[in-house]
Amino acid sequence: MESNNGTMQHGVDTNSTITIKGILSLLMQNTDDRDDKRVISLGMGDPSAYSCFHTTHVAPEAVVDALQSDKFNGYAPTSGLPQTRRAVAEYLSRDLPYKLSSEDVFITCGCTQAIDVAMAMLVHPGANILLPRPGFPIYELSAGFRHLEVRYFDLLPEKGWEVDLEAVDALADQNTVAVVVINPGNPCGNVYSYQHLKMIAETANKLNILVIADEVYGHLAFGSKPFVPMGVFGSIVPVLTLGSLSKRWIVPGWRLGWFVTSDPSGMFRKPKVVERIKKYFDLLGGPATFIQAAVPRIIEQTDEVFFRETINVLKNSSDICYKWIKEIPCITCPYKPEGSMAVMVKLNVSSLDDISDDIDFCFKLAKEESVIILPGTAVGLKNWLRITFAVDQFSLEEALARVKIFCERHAKQLEVY
Repeated sequence: MESNNGTMQHGVDTNSTITIKGILSLLMQNTDDRDDKRVISLGMGDPSAYSCFHTTHVAPEAVVDALQSDKFNGYAPTSGLPQTRRAVAEYLSRDLPYKLSSEDVFITCGCTQAIDVAMAMLVHPGANILLPRPGFPIYELSAGFRHLEVRYFDLLPEKGWEVDLEAVDALADQNTVAVVVINPGNPCGNVYSYQHLKMIAETANKLNILVIADEVYGHLAFGSKPFVPMGVFGSIVPVLTLGSLSKRWIVPGWRLGWFVTSDPSGMFRKPKVVERIKKYFDLLGGPATFIQAAVPRIIEQTDEVFFRETINVLKNSSDICYKWIKEIPCITCPYKPEGSMAVMVKLNVSSLDDISDDIDFCFKLAKEESVIILPGTAVGLKNWLRITFAVDQFSLEEALARVKIFCERHAKQLEVY
């Protein structure tokens, strides 16, 4: 993402797209190797790193059985194993007013590959796509490789990070191909209401564009609003639904995702469109065959208790995070998180000495306190921070206590006359 001044700072080129993993790697290198302070990362959304988050026992059992069966050592079809596609279609159809078929589902190597497929499918000379700010930088990175112009609309923190629909309307033209909606929100921790999602669908329909629904955090909602999949509004506007096992099943390293045409009116079922999608998947390598083979059992046999336990841990962690944020003088949280695993907070740089912006804050915090937080510039908002709360309670409290100490150490002293 581009910052206001576009400079090289702490090894970060703010004129180019900053990947989350890239900047977190630089921050990790900046931590002091000290015996008295272990490194605590509130930067990466990988809950499997903490013992309070673990996958259901069914998942590894299903993978082991698939591997030991000796039936899944060869190539899978490029669109995915038929039983995997069918299982994902049935899983997603539970929350829709219509039924998806296995032909609507394509298995991808994580949600990242699903994003790249969506960009590749939609690009044509002069095309542009509407992305949320703040958002997930892989969209911009992939669009850049595809020569797909990016136009940003703001999410509104004072309205629970809702989409600025007036901005979407103003940005779109005859070359706009899609608008991206991330729900539950990464990096904001928001969950959109049924009514707001319907308004997004109606706006996209009016503009004659698709909706790309990034639902990698699907069902990880713990506030007042339930998770509503964008595909519910597939009869209003064609929807490309992107998702994965990664977050809900706590297995991000398994790289099992999906690209789904949620489109009961059948626009994506036109022979030319289907052929284009299938040909593109012929170029790709999907997840390991035995991982795919385990998916039907994982989906069918995972107990609801497992999901409830994950939600309870996330809610408790988000409450702790929100409580601590209110006690830290230089940051404010405009909206308490209701879903996903992260929250955006605003940094008041003017209240700090020797801190120039969010990137400077994060590098000095890593150096002095061995705490990793993602600068907001990485997700499109300068002088904001993204804090991941998918961490065990002890580590989360220790990390935020260190952030408080850091802010107090760097607080501007009031001049006495």
